[in-house]
Amino acid sequence: MDHGILGKKIGMTRVFTDDGRWIDVTVLEAGPCKVVQRKTTDRDGYEAIQVGFGEIKESRAKKPQLGHFASAGVPPTRDLREFRVPKDSELKAGDEITAEIFQVGDRVDISGTTKGKGFAGAMKRHGFKGGPGGHGSHFHRAPGSMGQSADPAKVYKNKKLPGHMGHTKVTVQNLEVVTVDASKNLLLIRGSVPGANGGLITVNKSIKGAS
Repeated sequence: MDHGILGKKIGMTRVFTDDGRWIDVTVLEAGPCKVVQRKTTDRDGYEAIQVGFGEIKESRAKKPQLGHFASAGVPPTRDLREFRVPKDSELKAGDEITAEIFQVGDRVDISGTTKGKGFAGAMKRHGFKGGPGGHGSHFHRAPGSMGQSADPAKVYKNKKLPGHMGHTKVTVQNLEVVTVDASKNLLLIRGSVPGANGGLITVNKSIKGAS
């Protein structure tokens, strides 16, 4: 496998091993995806394929997008992502990528957008312990002192303070493929995957684990 696939997170469940143990798995709908464009070094400066996932009505796509999909001979899709491929890859526009590119035991890296939590305080956002619980203490859930005075007279960037929590791209590396159901385009991945159910995920060959 020299490329990845797009998919959708379905949810979590558990499966039983041959020796009676059960393990937590995340169910992913992996593909099918259509190759919308093949990028080459001569024309684009690098080797990659542009992959589409999640078919939509033509009325939902803009005219430039319709022309882009029509040139590849594929229906419009909701999401587009690129995957780097080697120069000798035979993939071309119009080809289909399915869950069959994976095998049981493969190691993969999965990227997704975490759940958005809105505005959160320092304790929830960063796991601060907080102040004493007694009524006499006036320090309970506040972030505490900023630690700055006349010098340097500012708060440094990246200080752990209240703010927007979640809704960031996260990649979990070196996850194991437990089951591949090519007929239903399903992958069962050991462990958890970032994002809410129904969210878009990207599955790539692991850069650390053995395939």
